[in-house]
Amino acid sequence: MKKGKKYQDSAKLVDKAKIYDPEEALALVCQTSKAKFDETVELHIRLGVDSRHADQQVRGAVVLPNGTGKTVRTLVFCKGEKVQAALDAGADYAGAEEYIEKIQKENWFDFDVIIATPDMMGMIGRLGKVLGPKGLMPNPKAGTVTPDVVKAVSEAKAGKIEYRLDKTNIIHCPIGKASFGAEKLYTNLDALMSAVIKARPAAVKGQYIKSCVLASTMGPGVKVNAAKFG
Repeated sequence: MKKGKKYQDSAKLVDKAKIYDPEEALALVCQTSKAKFDETVELHIRLGVDSRHADQQVRGAVVLPNGTGKTVRTLVFCKGEKVQAALDAGADYAGAEEYIEKIQKENWFDFDVIIATPDMMGMIGRLGKVLGPKGLMPNPKAGTVTPDVVKAVSEAKAGKIEYRLDKTNIIHCPIGKASFGAEKLYTNLDALMSAVIKARPAAVKGQYIKSCVLASTMGPGVKVNAAKFG
């Protein structure tokens, strides 16, 4: 696939053979972010695990200190007084059956994160086939199945992100916008890397973090020295 002129110009600034220190890598990513919109900066971490084994799964969530730069729309499945508590905390939508029906009948997905109280999970299970493939199913490990809806909503709005392995043992996560600048992005990167390192499964032997690459939405990948973390 032919890359555009902006991409080609940006790619010339990156030495593909070099593994950069995190600060230098982030400065490069910001420099090579030349699109007309504010590009998202993503981190791609290849882990030395085998995700086919249950004891080598890596999954969790972390609140990025500087947020993601994205407005997060939250839907909370809960009942009773928790509905008003969730809305007061900033939830965009909160309720029970009416939203399950809306998703089922109207194919409604005007939200980015679903939070649920444990008692609602039996009901939400019916939506597994539609929520699962979109990565929207609430999960206790990600802190999205919890009785404390106020805390969960506040964290989601503050820039909480979920990290999980894909089938090729890579974690893909946003760490903010190019407009944040290298310093703020570094704080977010450090928080995410620390969480992933802490989540190392006991069953994993040998090298845990195989490689790290940073890239903006339209920019080239920049290899990062993961040894600088943890």
